[in-house]
Amino acid sequence: MLQVFSCIVTDHDLRYIAAAVAVCVLGCMLTIRLFSRARRTTGLQRLNWLFLTGTMGGATTWTTHFLSMLGYLPEVTSSYDPSVTLVSLFLAVSTAMIGFGLATYGRRSMFVEAGGGIIGLGIAAMHYTGMSAYMVQGVVEYDRGFAIASIILGTLFGVLATNRVVRPSTRFCRYGAIAALVAAIASTHFTGMASLNVVFDPRVVEPTELLSTYFMSFGVTAITLLLLSLGASTYAIDSQTNMAAVARYRHLSLHDPLTNLPNRAAFNEHLATVLENCRLDDTARFVVLSFDLDRFKEINDVHGHSAGDAVLRTIAERTSQCLADGEFLARMGGDEFVAIKQQCYSRTEAAAMAHRLLDQIARPIAWNNQVFSVSSSVGIATYPLDGKTLDDLMAQSDVAMYRAKNTASGSVCFYDASMDFAARERNALAIEMRHGIEKGEFELFYQQQNDTVSREIIGFEVLLRWRHGQRGMITPGDFIPIAESTGFILELGEWVLRMACIEAAGWKNPLKIAVNVAAQQIADPRFPAMVHQILIDSGLAPSRLELEITESGIVADQQRALHAIRQLKTLGVKIAMDDYGTGYSSLSTLQSFPFDKIKIDRAFVDGVETNRQSAAIIRSTLILAASLDIPVLAEGVETEQHIDFLRNEGCLQVQGYLFGRPTPRSEIEHVVNAVPPLSDTSAEARPIVEASRVPADEDGKHTPSRFAASA
Repeated sequence: MLQVFSCIVTDHDLRYIAAAVAVCVLGCMLTIRLFSRARRTTGLQRLNWLFLTGTMGGATTWTTHFLSMLGYLPEVTSSYDPSVTLVSLFLAVSTAMIGFGLATYGRRSMFVEAGGGIIGLGIAAMHYTGMSAYMVQGVVEYDRGFAIASIILGTLFGVLATNRVVRPSTRFCRYGAIAALVAAIASTHFTGMASLNVVFDPRVVEPTELLSTYFMSFGVTAITLLLLSLGASTYAIDSQTNMAAVARYRHLSLHDPLTNLPNRAAFNEHLATVLENCRLDDTARFVVLSFDLDRFKEINDVHGHSAGDAVLRTIAERTSQCLADGEFLARMGGDEFVAIKQQCYSRTEAAAMAHRLLDQIARPIAWNNQVFSVSSSVGIATYPLDGKTLDDLMAQSDVAMYRAKNTASGSVCFYDASMDFAARERNALAIEMRHGIEKGEFELFYQQQNDTVSREIIGFEVLLRWRHGQRGMITPGDFIPIAESTGFILELGEWVLRMACIEAAGWKNPLKIAVNVAAQQIADPRFPAMVHQILIDSGLAPSRLELEITESGIVADQQRALHAIRQLKTLGVKIAMDDYGTGYSSLSTLQSFPFDKIKIDRAFVDGVETNRQSAAIIRSTLILAASLDIPVLAEGVETEQHIDFLRNEGCLQVQGYLFGRPTPRSEIEHVVNAVPPLSDTSAEARPIVEASRVPADEDGKHTPSRFAASA
């Protein structure tokens, strides 16, 4: 060891040694990095990286050797054989390629260490081949012990270099691999040089075609700089490409491809960061805003997903442009969006942001010569007042959003603890509702409709009741809105229509029935075919079935509704406008749609005795209906004064508690199974029987809200 150290200090120009060490360290760093890159690739790309790795590793070994040799200070003149020098370079590069290739393709087998051993042996082979190109006026002798030691040291350190790359135990192993490769080159060279002994012999004549020390210095330096620059540039380009690719992949993984808004993963990451910052600052406050789009499903169902995508892109662009500093917006999926506002210390600030978003959402959206109008409602949860975790804040903003949607479109609602109980109840009912049909808990009730003059029963209105096993009787006002919001209304509505038709088909008295239809049912393209199949299965004459449609159920997409109504009328089914007078533009709707009946809403009948406007609306409706030759039925008749007014004004059909409350099937058997007079057996001779949405009160009083059997 002392002889090796003495060789370095006394027999070499330390300036060349310093240059050799610098080249060796830089070259080994690049070589190990290129080797690691080659292991992460496959196919032709891996071969390219292995070529660069072998070239850089071999050139580093060769350059380190000859820079050190140029610093060697023998007592005789020296020069270099150019052909053998080039052979040593080729040998260094080729053995490095073979060794790194074997370590790469060996995966995690012992071939990894075998490849490292080949690299070490290649370093020794290059060293002693290069030494054979060293020409002096004398005799070159070697100490066999040091020569063997140099080969062993190079091989062991070569094995260690590849081992640390392929089998790392800590994150610092890559630096250990670089140090091992440096040690393999340095130990081989300087131990080998310690074995060298030059004996001057004047009889030795040097060949004439040799490279001088100065020319060799220039050549080695040029090749070194070229190879280092090439390797460094290649690695830098690849690193930048990888960084750009990683950045691109990260952007794609954290952004919605349709709207380019941050997605759920990005939102969770952002909210986690905000929460962490808030934990470090006790005074920090922020709000989470949840909202989705009203009537978006109808746009998708009627106009296709291209229209829905256009709506989402437009709304995303508009809402993202209205964001201020400290505000963040993400699309969670479908038509669901969530926003965050940091440094929000008052409800006024949160509400202002919510209304900014709602204003952008409410703007008309043009697409393919059509104009869509959507709306939304926003629920807001506040940190730390409402929750301190991501899950709590998300759940509470959702609860507040659904409360806002139940209030009115375009509403903003802040979370409060009382909403949790109501939300749990709604969720429980939504789950239990699906099992209710299977358990037979739903049943049909019937409310009679009467002739205004004769007071005879002209039909029945079907009402839905839920007799829950544990909760008792649940009114439609509690479960119908849940069915509508969850989409279960389609299944529930089909069940009601099927059961009503089956029961009515078995009546001896062929009275007509009417079943209300929800907006989701009308928007469903399969609805007319489903009605047709139910009529076939039940055997009910189509003329005995009347479907009631509210104006609010068709205003969202009038073209789709008109197409469905025309298909239903082709079957022979009657169509009635329900809740007339409470819609958006009843006159234009009557003009556009082929209704067979108008049902005046109970709110107008109830105020006919005291409210001049209610009486005027009823009179004008009756005049309009007479001119259009459409029958009129008035709901909510509860007093003799009501029926007297309606009879005097020419209304021929009424319905209300004056004649009877909704009752189960068993209590109308005497009516529906009574054999009608011969002249009345024709189905067309009987007035239409209808199914409304009036819930039964225990006290028999008028109930303001009306919920359809199937809507």
